[in-house]
Amino acid sequence: MADLAQQVTRIIEPIMTEMGYEVVRVQLQGGKRPVLQIMADRADGQAMVVDDCADISRAVSAVLDVEDPIPDAYHLEISSPGIDRPLTRFKDFANYAGFEAKIELQHHVVREPGQRRKFSGTLVGTQDDDGVVIATEEGEIALPFDNILKAKLILTDELIAHEQAKAAGRSDAQGGAQGGTQGGAMDLDDDTDITTELDHHNDQLEPINDK
Repeated sequence: MADLAQQVTRIIEPIMTEMGYEVVRVQLQGGKRPVLQIMADRADGQAMVVDDCADISRAVSAVLDVEDPIPDAYHLEISSPGIDRPLTRFKDFANYAGFEAKIELQHHVVREPGQRRKFSGTLVGTQDDDGVVIATEEGEIALPFDNILKAKLILTDELIAHEQAKAAGRSDAQGGAQGGTQGGAMDLDDDTDITTELDHHNDQLEPINDK
C-alpha cells in the first residue's frame, strides 16, 4: 500500500504543482472498495475551500484514469489538512513554529532518558537540513526529520485564530476581486476540514464537511 501511495504521489504531483497546490499526504486504505485519500494544500498558503478540492479531484481523476496505477475500482477522496493538521513535510515544522504539536518517532532517541519515542510541546522550527526542534517541559530537543513516524498540530485557541485569519484573508481578497460583493467565507469550527469525494469512473462530486 505504501509503495502504491508513493507511485500515486509521483503521478499527481506535477499536475497539482502546475495548478498551484501541494500534496500533503497520500494514503490508500484497503477494503472491498479501496479508498484513495489525497490531502492537499494551496501553495500560496491561503485557506483551502470546497472549490479547491473539486478542482483537484477532477484533475487528479483524469490523470489517474490515464496512468491507471490502481487496477481495481476505488473511491477518490480529496481533503484539506484541517486545523490540527498532520505535519508531513520538513517545511511544515518551520511554517508552524510557535504552535503546539505532537511528534512520534519510528525509533527512540537513545540519548533521551527512558528512550522516548513520543514528544509534545511547542514547535521551535527546523535546524540544518534534517532537524526538527520542539520545546518540551524538559527543554528543547532536536529530532531527526527522517526518524519521525507521524506528527500533527495540537488544537489550541491560538491555532484556531490563526486558521480563521487565513480563511478571512482569502474571503476578503475574493470579495475585492468581485467588486466588493460578499465572497465565499468559510466558517471554521475547531476540527473542520474540507473533503470532496469522487468514485473512480464516476463524475459525481460530493463536497462534505468532514468532522
